[in-house]
Amino acid sequence: MRLTVLGSGTLLPDPQHTSPAHWLELGEDTAPVRMLLDCGAGALHGMGRERLGWRSLSHLVLTHFHTDHVGDLAALFWALRHGVRPERTEEPLVLLGPRGLRAHLDALAGAHGRHMVDPGFPLEVAELRDGDLYADAADRFTLRVRRTPHTDASIAVRVDTADGSVGYTGDTGPSEPLGPFFHGVGALVAECSLADPPSLATHLSPTSLAALASAARPGLLVVTHLYPPLRPHQIPELVRAAGYEGEVLVANDGTTLEIGRGGARLVSG
Repeated sequence: MRLTVLGSGTLLPDPQHTSPAHWLELGEDTAPVRMLLDCGAGALHGMGRERLGWRSLSHLVLTHFHTDHVGDLAALFWALRHGVRPERTEEPLVLLGPRGLRAHLDALAGAHGRHMVDPGFPLEVAELRDGDLYADAADRFTLRVRRTPHTDASIAVRVDTADGSVGYTGDTGPSEPLGPFFHGVGALVAECSLADPPSLATHLSPTSLAALASAARPGLLVVTHLYPPLRPHQIPELVRAAGYEGEVLVANDGTTLEIGRGGARLVSG
């Protein structure tokens, strides 16, 4: 498994930390899975910058519908419809997300055009609820979801294969069930939006992130989605001071990991 962080930040302008988007590639060259976890503003150009195979994107997973997580969705569908030569006509795209996904697509179609629901190739749309499992038809991976305390329908995601696993919190407040849900993943990509003491119950701070990671015990904790006054260089020390003893990496745009049964290895970034 190879994970590339395309967007490690928020909506706030930062050339090294743009809105959330994560590219996950797995499987053999003959039938690879090319999966995008969230699609924040800058995701499309980020895939080009990192020389990723966006034209053959196979799966797109949304954790919720806040602008920083879906801001490039319309741009991506336009590019897949009009920017692929020869045209993509037979290769399906699987779009997974929380309750409200179809309504969100319909609203985008009203604003941007019918290509949002009829892109010119097969589009499979599935709304996932707490505890649901999506099994890949070719048996390359399973994807499970767990509800998060962020919006009424927001979800966290876990992707498991025979060779490794990745967890992604999306946006979440403290949630005790997330620890067992993510337990033992090779890499856990987790938000840390707030400083301690947190002002909201819908995002994590270093203390609540340390509690989650201590319960999950990932091979590598990958921290994203920082808002001021937090600064990237502060996070490892703050999380360790809150009691987490594992390895912590603060992601930048372009951070790339290889993930296998033995855990995660930093390739670049």
